[in-house]
Amino acid sequence: MDQGREVFTVDLLERYATKGRGVITCMAAGNDVIVIGTSKGWIIRHDFGVGDSNDIDLSAGRPGEQSIHRVFVDPGGSHCIATVVGSGGADTFYTHAKWTKPRVLSRLKGLVVNAVAWNRQQITEASTREVILGTENGQLYEISVDEKEKREKYIKPLFELAELPEAIMGLQMETAIMSNGSRYYVMAVTPTRLYSFTGIGTLETVFASYLNRAVHFMELPVMVLSEYEVLLLPFYPFSDLHFFIKQRRAIHFAWLSGAGIYHGSLNFGAQHSSPNGDQNFVENKALLDYAKLSNGAEVVKPSSMAVSEFHFLLLIGNKVKVVNRISEQIIEELQFDQVSVNDEGRDMWKVYLDMKEYAAALANSRDPLQRDQVYLVQVLSSLHLVCQAEAAFSSRDFLRAASFYAKDALRTFLLRKLDNLSKDDKCQITMISTWATELYLDKINRLLLEDDTALVNRNSEYQSIIKEFRAFLSDCKDVLDEVTTMRLLESYGRVEELVYFASLKEQHEIVIHYYIQQGEAKKALEVLRKPAVPIDLQVKIKFPMSFPSHSAGWLAGPCIIFFIFYVTEFLIQFSPVQYKFAPDLITLDAYETVEFWMASNNLNPRKLIPAMMRYSSEPHAKNETHEVIKYLEFCIHNLHNEDPGIHNLLLSLYAKQEDDSSLLRFLQCKFGKGQENGPDFFYDPKYALRLCLKEKRMRACVHIYSMMSMHEEAVALALQIDPELAMAEADKVEDDEDLRKKLWLMVAKHVIEQEKGTKRENIRKAIAFLKETDGLLKIEDILPFFPDFALIDDFKEMNDATHGADNIRNDISALAQRYVVIDRDEDCGVCRRKILAIGGDYRMASGYTAVGSMAPFYVFPCGHAFHSHCLIAHVTRCTNESQAEYILDLQKQLTLLGSEVRRESNGGLTNEAITSVSPADKLRSQLDDAVASECPFCGELMIREISLPFIMPEEAQQVASWEIRPQNLGNQRSFSLPV
Repeated sequence: MDQGREVFTVDLLERYATKGRGVITCMAAGNDVIVIGTSKGWIIRHDFGVGDSNDIDLSAGRPGEQSIHRVFVDPGGSHCIATVVGSGGADTFYTHAKWTKPRVLSRLKGLVVNAVAWNRQQITEASTREVILGTENGQLYEISVDEKEKREKYIKPLFELAELPEAIMGLQMETAIMSNGSRYYVMAVTPTRLYSFTGIGTLETVFASYLNRAVHFMELPVMVLSEYEVLLLPFYPFSDLHFFIKQRRAIHFAWLSGAGIYHGSLNFGAQHSSPNGDQNFVENKALLDYAKLSNGAEVVKPSSMAVSEFHFLLLIGNKVKVVNRISEQIIEELQFDQVSVNDEGRDMWKVYLDMKEYAAALANSRDPLQRDQVYLVQVLSSLHLVCQAEAAFSSRDFLRAASFYAKDALRTFLLRKLDNLSKDDKCQITMISTWATELYLDKINRLLLEDDTALVNRNSEYQSIIKEFRAFLSDCKDVLDEVTTMRLLESYGRVEELVYFASLKEQHEIVIHYYIQQGEAKKALEVLRKPAVPIDLQVKIKFPMSFPSHSAGWLAGPCIIFFIFYVTEFLIQFSPVQYKFAPDLITLDAYETVEFWMASNNLNPRKLIPAMMRYSSEPHAKNETHEVIKYLEFCIHNLHNEDPGIHNLLLSLYAKQEDDSSLLRFLQCKFGKGQENGPDFFYDPKYALRLCLKEKRMRACVHIYSMMSMHEEAVALALQIDPELAMAEADKVEDDEDLRKKLWLMVAKHVIEQEKGTKRENIRKAIAFLKETDGLLKIEDILPFFPDFALIDDFKEMNDATHGADNIRNDISALAQRYVVIDRDEDCGVCRRKILAIGGDYRMASGYTAVGSMAPFYVFPCGHAFHSHCLIAHVTRCTNESQAEYILDLQKQLTLLGSEVRRESNGGLTNEAITSVSPADKLRSQLDDAVASECPFCGELMIREISLPFIMPEEAQQVASWEIRPQNLGNQRSFSLPV
């Protein structure tokens, strides 16, 4: 290795970090911010980005000595959580970078917080979003704090370790946005176990799901501690968890446990799952034994750890040992104050080369010299295989000789040759790249034949060559012939690599087709959502029908050249990708597909009709949401689509539903009313009529007939359903009086012929029907519809009844012209004052306008007369409570209206005031009906008073006062009188 420059160096960052506030008990860092907790209950925040620092006393107001137990800072350096412990128990505080005073989290009173997991993908400077806290007693809590609210939004328990209630020592959280919600990945460590949790939803629902299933954990026993470690145990619990973050995504983890450093890779997009549905997102797990760090001396466990991309930084005593994560070798030992990273990936190419992982070694090579060394080792390894092949061939072991065939060396040579070619040698680069592709595919097939476990063994040579081949395809995607490479991958049956290469070349149609074949509709839709996928045009490759067969022996250069020229015959045609796959996608996942359609602004719904018809032709549950109807309604009501095909399709789906309410609403809706001189509807009425007749939607047919001005057909059909509907249809014709009369005659004939009662009853109903026509039909118009045996006397009686009703109406009209002569000495029946006396004191009180100087009054046909206010008072007193309240309310409203009229006219009534009191006339009419419908002395009100007692219950006390009671009966004597 190059020893000219150290990978890590030690820098002095802050000499007096605690500012005399005690010794350092804990520390956390994030985004050039370091927060230190001290033994005297202070936290000191150093912001090296702006060169500022401040300190906050968390022990203020707490009795006795206080110490900061743990302090935590989010990756952005804005949010800080700290727990202080002392004789008064434990308290946890939250503070923000902009605050000068902390806020105590009161609902965590008494809980010792050991670990915090931040949601790095969602956290902002203003809000922590969801945060997980781990406590000393094995509990997990969820908390969220908003900087503006100055307090926690909520704190709720998530989980508790019931089986082995150990302290939570470390927490990490990762989130991934899935098509069906957010998936959480949470890891927690105790002194002996590493727990993993995962699920989709909220944190509360994820952890609640573990109440009914087992929690996954990895258990490592605590090794025997030395005397030095026992002394340090209160300060260093020998259990810590770290994620290494690269581009905001955790890629590997490390658990500092009592038995060693347990570490591995994190693959949050893994498809392999456990039987109960949990994703197994931990891969390439390994345990680094502490004995490897001691060099034969006494094993001393690290008291703290930090994780970089390729190394572990372990604090052992007063030194920092830098251990390569891949080789597990100590590369540096540093005296620590603060450690900086200087090109830590410098020698990783050599580490991978020693492990014979050539693809990773090439990926980490920095210059041509390093790459040449990697190629050289590959070639030598391949030549070694050649020697073994020749030896096997000499011993006539041809099968074994074939397995050592020098194809690996040839592939290595071709790759080296590609690096030395200039960009102008395009033809040669394409040929060599294609040849190397063939060699890779042959190697993959041979490994599959040799090892049956290659597909499931993730550490096998097969998996390694797959990664190397994909890296090669990615590097050479621009020089490889697209058609040739795809056909080659197809001929070897490498479907996944074909899809991978198609993605690189943006051949989205192939990728979508593959996902659909796998039943992965959501993944196919994700491809369609990419901006690079066009809506209407997409290149589609058509391969020849016949092709030379490929085998492991077809390796020669001329065959490759023939292959290239042979497959250049292809047809480029344009295919609308979004519409081509629509039938398959809606069949696989109708909900997600329709949601995608509605979110796409540039789709043409008409081109989706075949897909929607295919989906609609399949049976669906009655309570299932019809996704096609949902999309069509969206197109019509939200997008204002006017395509007749869309409207016809929606109408056909409505017609097939059991309930015809949606169909009728659709037919009655005028979609073109917003356009000047535009049509009221966009569907084909003839098609709609045929469809509704076929599906027996008769009410819809009536509406369509009427809309097409086929009123006779509409009324005839309506009479079979509901005569009321027929009458409504007949009334719709207003411009053609003859047609309207003809329609009403159709209704009349039907009504008369359907009546099954006696003749006189039928005639009576016919007369009632004539009244509904408002004089349009006469008796002579409906006579032909009656049977021949109907008696003329019945009609005469009917006619007499009609004349009688007319006479009654005329008498009622004449009542308005009747009058009564009042004698000047006529008294009011209530107050006994003269009816014609001046009534200025109450002229307007009741809402009436007096004529001249006389007060308003009532006169009944029986001869009784009453002042209006006297009559109102008498009726109110004698009637029931509800009627009395109604009368008083009317009188109050009349009074208010009278006041308004006088106020507007400034004391005198004007023409405008008179014409504006029409509401008062209405109220006065209602009051007349309530108090003057009959004479109170001759009508029902007086009859009801007959049953009332002479002495009312409220007069009982007065009656008792008149009672004569005898006194001193004991002193009286009785005498007998002779008869």
